[in-house]
Amino acid sequence: MGQSLCDGSESLPIVTREDTGWGNLAFQRGVRTWLPKDNSATPELRPAELFKLVPLRAQTNGGLGETVANGMADHWQSARFGNDKARITQSAPRFLVAYSGQGGRQIQELSSADLSTDARTPESRRHGGGYYRTSLDDARRAVAQAKTAGADFRIAALYWMQGEGNGGPTGGIMPTRWDAELPRPAGLAWYRDQLIAYRKQWSADLCAITGQGGELPMFTYQTLGPAGEAQLMAADADQNIWLVGPHYAVPSAINSRTKPDRHGDPIHLSADGERWWGEQVGKVMHRVLDRSEDWQPLRPLSAKIAAGRDSILIDFSVPRPPLVLDTTFLAQQEIAVKGGFTSLAGFRVRDSAGQPLTLTAVEVVAPTQVCLRLEQPLPAGKTCRISYGHPYAAALGTLAALREGPEKTAELVLARRVAAQLKPLLAEGAFFVANLSGPPTRVAIRATSEDNGVTVLRYDPGELRNSVPFVAGQEIVAQRSFSYGNLRDSDPERSTHTFADTTYGTRAGQPYPLWNWCVLFGDLGADE
Repeated sequence: MGQSLCDGSESLPIVTREDTGWGNLAFQRGVRTWLPKDNSATPELRPAELFKLVPLRAQTNGGLGETVANGMADHWQSARFGNDKARITQSAPRFLVAYSGQGGRQIQELSSADLSTDARTPESRRHGGGYYRTSLDDARRAVAQAKTAGADFRIAALYWMQGEGNGGPTGGIMPTRWDAELPRPAGLAWYRDQLIAYRKQWSADLCAITGQGGELPMFTYQTLGPAGEAQLMAADADQNIWLVGPHYAVPSAINSRTKPDRHGDPIHLSADGERWWGEQVGKVMHRVLDRSEDWQPLRPLSAKIAAGRDSILIDFSVPRPPLVLDTTFLAQQEIAVKGGFTSLAGFRVRDSAGQPLTLTAVEVVAPTQVCLRLEQPLPAGKTCRISYGHPYAAALGTLAALREGPEKTAELVLARRVAAQLKPLLAEGAFFVANLSGPPTRVAIRATSEDNGVTVLRYDPGELRNSVPFVAGQEIVAQRSFSYGNLRDSDPERSTHTFADTTYGTRAGQPYPLWNWCVLFGDLGADE
């Protein structure tokens, strides 16, 4: 269940076009079992013939493409069978994946309350509702299909991919579309409690259909925005909720091609991004449910100001040590200032007044420990708070000139050569550049070149944010689609699939790396 990242919004073109051979299944209707204007509020009236079981693969529904389904189910199945398809027999358990949410939805709209049908909901956001009701009817259909085949059916796991829809404009939580935004602390607690209550009811209602006992485990990702921290709080409070981790390392839908001349929104994922993230989920499901691993994402445990007060030591829970500060796979995250950085490798430190402190280095000093080095020692008696996650990558310097490019494109001519800084960004695909002075603007860069010893960035003027142009003399910075950092573990697990889209980046044919990246966090205090 979830919203746009769960339904594959703009994750096009799909990369799992055929049966992958891992024995996993979908209804003939497709993974997306809820469809607008198709018994969306009356799922029990959907034609029975659309619920025959067929091999699991991606399908396109308008602007919807690849989902996490194949990555998740195929990786879990391959982990169980030692990556050997030949070991799968007709009697082997198969995974059936079904999804009944919709993009842009808030948590209570996807619940049994179904606030999408409330008269206060804008007409454009109603769309018939029935998401939760559809998920229960899907379970009934699966039970019936298993009975017809003379097989058993049970639900192995629930997967939740929602949260952006409840983010508020000032960093709090919007409980509904009409109520006031809850301030961040209260909002996080509200969303945490809503997610726990949702899992409990969903588990009980589904088990009543399948005849299972106990509680169904629910896995979730860490969304961007305030709900991401609330999801981690829910996983800490409910022993049946597992946070897989953040998804910021996967490619954004700015690499997608929704039409020949149109790309996706940066908040969405490319098709490879969906399948890659699905493998991460399947990996954790296998470790928790088959290996009984007490999974924790890569996350901070505590921070301490060092004796000289010129550095901060942070201890982490690390799924597969040692920690790595990786600036090869992901570009180094940084905000450069005189004397150092106000953000480096994702880390920012602020004093008790909220002012940023300058960092000179971020270093791994033990398998599960990181050291943040400060330009100036923290004054005695003063405290600080640490956050992790920012979209700015390399500072690109001064914009020397603008000029026309080929085929109705335009080009930004930099004052220096920055090929080394751009290499990991180009390997990933398209990236943004933004200005640091003048009217704010941003544009996706889809090609670069070198000209007389300087770097040239090519873009489509139609993609300029609010049509605001760049101006020569501005300082500009490269930017990823998602807030991120460079801290990961050393998980050696191999992916089942590989990068398949050859039209962007340089990773086609390579396996998806299944490292675990540090969760985003916003307010970690450092003890004396």
